[in-house]
Amino acid sequence: MGDRAGDAVIDPQALERIEDAIYDVDPAAVIDFTPSTGRLRVAATLDSGHLATVLGFAGYPVGPDAIEQLPSICCGGCSG
Repeated sequence: MGDRAGDAVIDPQALERIEDAIYDVDPAAVIDFTPSTGRLRVAATLDSGHLATVLGFAGYPVGPDAIEQLPSICCGGCSG
């Protein structure tokens, strides 16, 4: 039994495949899944189209319109 995210079920193996696929493209990405909300949060250097492609390769196809892109709130103070 897995957790639900939209119409798809995210089981631990699926989440691991998603993480691996994203880390292959951006090793510094931060990924978080919240089962109670079904939200997968990704902080990465990917635009929504590229992220949708990576998720599709991981076996979790979504359209770019299903991805909510938020602006960075980085102040640049840590130079990171």
